[in-house]
Amino acid sequence: MGWASRGLRVGSGRDWQSSGQGRLQVLGAATPERAARPGGGTGFVGGALTQLLRSRGHEVTHVSRHPGPDRISWDELSHSGLPPCDAAVNLAGENVLNPLRRWDDAFRRVVVASRVETTKTLAKAIAEAERLPRSWVLVTGVGYYRPSPTAEYTEESPGGDFDFFSRLVSAWEAAAKIPGDSTRQAVVRSGVVLGKGGGAISQMLWPFRLGLGGPVGSGLQPFPWIHIRDLAGVVCHALETEGVRGVLNGVSPASSGTSNADFARELGSALGRPALLPLPSWAVRGVFGAERAVMLLEGQRVAPKRTLESGYCFVYPDLPSALQDIVS
Repeated sequence: MGWASRGLRVGSGRDWQSSGQGRLQVLGAATPERAARPGGGTGFVGGALTQLLRSRGHEVTHVSRHPGPDRISWDELSHSGLPPCDAAVNLAGENVLNPLRRWDDAFRRVVVASRVETTKTLAKAIAEAERLPRSWVLVTGVGYYRPSPTAEYTEESPGGDFDFFSRLVSAWEAAAKIPGDSTRQAVVRSGVVLGKGGGAISQMLWPFRLGLGGPVGSGLQPFPWIHIRDLAGVVCHALETEGVRGVLNGVSPASSGTSNADFARELGSALGRPALLPLPSWAVRGVFGAERAVMLLEGQRVAPKRTLESGYCFVYPDLPSALQDIVS
């Protein structure tokens, strides 16, 4: 989905009502395949961000495969350029952990194109616009940082050069760069997104409700996570706040101390069920292949240092409160 907006002002993550301090016209993009679904869905994160922006009085236009009310097509964007807007956001990206897709060269190309090419298209349209938007935000991932059971990463930590996924994030973020400083540019590196009705937790709930849940592999691997309301909030904060530039880690403050086993235990507790049956590493590798399995069997300890310093206030800073909201 693509995003454009006029009159954008955002406060803390706890303030979900319209501030009345100005409106933004926001242009937003999500994965074209998702945006083409019947009903014009904008994806899990895109839907939450749209709801937040509109609740704050901003106008939102989506970029999708087909034009329609409050949306333009990718073809229109390529041929006619960026419509007048105050801010732009790109959330596009094919689901890497789709268990129905074999991890082969063809799917790798889809994964890369859905991120890098859509970002290039939007960045080119922004750079060539007659009136530049005030802010431009890209959402990528913490796969930029090398998996480690001990190292803790902040936004200043090195990465982006050690495997397929880290190099993908580097190429993705490089594609977003536009010359000059007339448009504020920010990148939100997201962890695992938790929320009702989608994301990682949607496929876990039934096994856990039946008492069949548990950690993945050893369970010792770090589990960088963020509640969907906070990911939408961080993006909105980056769009609205004049001083915010550069990289923000989109993870909860408690994320760096959370292991996969901690997550499994807390989810079981929220549901009132045991969480003792681990998913063996060999089964994960069998379903996803060795390269993708690393995303589940290893992890990164990531801290939102610059995100907090920028003034964002998390709605769900700890895992128990986040999970109680999701399963309630």
